[in-house]
Amino acid sequence: MNYSYKIPCRKEKLRDIRGFVKEVLNKHSISEIDVSTLVLAIDEVCANLIIHGHGCNPKDSIELEIKVAGDLRVEFNIIDSVDMFDISAYKEPKIEDVVRKQRKGGIGLILVKRIMDDIQIIKESKKNICRLTKKVELR
Repeated sequence: MNYSYKIPCRKEKLRDIRGFVKEVLNKHSISEIDVSTLVLAIDEVCANLIIHGHGCNPKDSIELEIKVAGDLRVEFNIIDSVDMFDISAYKEPKIEDVVRKQRKGGIGLILVKRIMDDIQIIKESKKNICRLTKKVELR
């Protein structure tokens, strides 16, 4: 099954994104722990795009596609026109270093990389796609 949602680049819309992801995943009886962790990961990636990629410009938008496959694999495609930070190439710092340096950023990317099974950045002519996939369990 495929689902799609277009979102204006406003921080206030992050709640709607979380609701959309949760609603779609719950339709497929995915375990509560997987739903919660996937909502967290997608929220983090979308927040980074909305805040850092678009500067919260409500005239811009991103698109979120969710594909639920029969083999219990969920694929999220976050589609945008701006250059995306390549999370798949992100080198995860040691948690101790983050705490010691009191860094405020980067924790979300660590979580996304640990939650998802695969992350790809696909560059096409006029759009970029952040593809995140995860094998899930049913309730």
